[in-house]
Amino acid sequence: MATPTALDLMLAHPFTSAEARRLGLDYADLVKQEVTRVSRGIYVPRVGVPTLVDRARATLAVTQGAWASHRTSTALNGLWLPDPSSDHSLLHLSKPSHLPRVRREGVVGHRVTAHPGEVIELEPGIMASSPARSWLDLGQELGPVSLVALGDQLIRKPRPQFEGRSESYATIAQLTEMIRLHPKMKGVAKCRAALADMRVGADSIPETLLRLCLLAYGFPEPELQIVLRPSDAFSPSADLGYLALKIAIQYDGAHHLADQQRLRDARRDAAFREAGWTVIIVTAADREDDFGRVRHKLRSALRSRAA
Repeated sequence: MATPTALDLMLAHPFTSAEARRLGLDYADLVKQEVTRVSRGIYVPRVGVPTLVDRARATLAVTQGAWASHRTSTALNGLWLPDPSSDHSLLHLSKPSHLPRVRREGVVGHRVTAHPGEVIELEPGIMASSPARSWLDLGQELGPVSLVALGDQLIRKPRPQFEGRSESYATIAQLTEMIRLHPKMKGVAKCRAALADMRVGADSIPETLLRLCLLAYGFPEPELQIVLRPSDAFSPSADLGYLALKIAIQYDGAHHLADQQRLRDARRDAAFREAGWTVIIVTAADREDDFGRVRHKLRSALRSRAA
């Protein structure tokens, strides 16, 4: 007879039949409980929605030699994905090319060549493609803009006080070398082209989308993270803009609506304006028409500065 503790554990998250047996539950016990078999040897509670982490851990526990990859590893690494690629109803798992691909309900199997450092242990029980390798994996799925946006997040310099890390997920040199090591991989040509358009300094996906939009409409390429007073450690900065022309562009996302942040933003913008800069504020609503309002204001500012 299974103990309540064992039953509670089984009903808390996805689990394998092997885990159930270790806790004294046999198949007859399982079918009596509020669980559903989702794949061979894997069960999930009928109540609640299992997390991607729990699903990946349970599936990897019964899939020897495999690791999470493609959109699954990208999400597990905490990276952005465009909406069409954010569906995780199926897990993407890879195995080395000399082994048969994973064939299991709820899984998309891949056979790949992976070099040292391209597969990492995210946490006990979860092996996954590294952030950089996940980007390369998605070269065959993502469009050019999304590849650049995701890539910008790999190479950006993190803020340790907010993110708990001090190193970028990857450098341009590391991505260049990884592409060199996989010359025949599907999507590698798109990744190579995206790498040429990636820039260190984009702190968010919308900032990258704005930069790429401006380039697509023929604007000069903006500089990123422009510091108003470089010698001042507490100087305000602009997300992007044109230093020589004193034009600052600030992308104010949803978190900028908080009262304290709005006050900081007002002080930031005032400092730039007092120094003779034109400041253009961009919001999420501007994305709806391909930043049309922003492009109009920037075109006027460029003309004014040129005159």
